[in-house]
Amino acid sequence: MGIYASDLRELIIKPYLLGLGEYSEPAENLLIGTAAQESLLGLHCFCAQTKGLGLYRMTAEKHRELWDSYLVQFPDLASQQRGLASQQQFLKNPHGELMSNLSYATGMAWMLYRRSAIDTSKPLDTFALAQLWANHFDNGTNCPRTIDEFIHTYRTIVLDDSQKLVA
Repeated sequence: MGIYASDLRELIIKPYLLGLGEYSEPAENLLIGTAAQESLLGLHCFCAQTKGLGLYRMTAEKHRELWDSYLVQFPDLASQQRGLASQQQFLKNPHGELMSNLSYATGMAWMLYRRSAIDTSKPLDTFALAQLWANHFDNGTNCPRTIDEFIHTYRTIVLDDSQKLVA
């Protein structure tokens, strides 16, 4: 699979954050950088070694824990997040939504940041985004969080969107 950074930004991340009433450019940049770092914007949506699923490589265990310990405290937020999921497939395989539903997966990734009460109200440079990712994005994979790697990935995949083909 795979998605261009500009498409993910405009079609998935920005509408999600706007719908939640939590849009800011730094929040948008943090999520796009996270997707780039975790899965190379969807090129690697499954990791057998870490059991990471989807665009943000969240494990099934972390997904369940977010619902059971965080979203349960916020019924309206939980309802909004559940509304993004497929009606029938979510009941059969809720973790499959992390692989097949970009809006839902983005929402769950945002919940990881949201529960840490990070501040995305002011402009953040790439180093600050990398620090937030390294310190707060616990997707359950226990992978090392290297700030330099995030910065490199962000610069090469997100900022260099010049590889996009025009139809």
